[in-house]
Amino acid sequence: MIKANRYIRENKEGAIQVLMEWGRTDRESAVSAYDASVKVFNPDGSIPEDGLRLIIDQAKKEMKIGREVPLGEVSDVTILDEAQRELGLKGR
Repeated sequence: MIKANRYIRENKEGAIQVLMEWGRTDRESAVSAYDASVKVFNPDGSIPEDGLRLIIDQAKKEMKIGREVPLGEVSDVTILDEAQRELGLKGR
């Protein structure tokens, strides 16, 4: 996933082409999908904390959960940390 994320960030045109072929869609739709998805992950493969918090808050609302949900309760970055080390990346 980290390598794919890096490819997407470094090769916009190639990523758009993949989206067009894989999604069997037109260029305009693929560009829109690219623009929306490129911001989901940080360059090191992690999900931005504020984005994850938004997802958690929405899920809490839908599930009618009133208590605070710590990030560590829904996110385990052990494997991400290991992958970052293997790729020589500095994590968050």
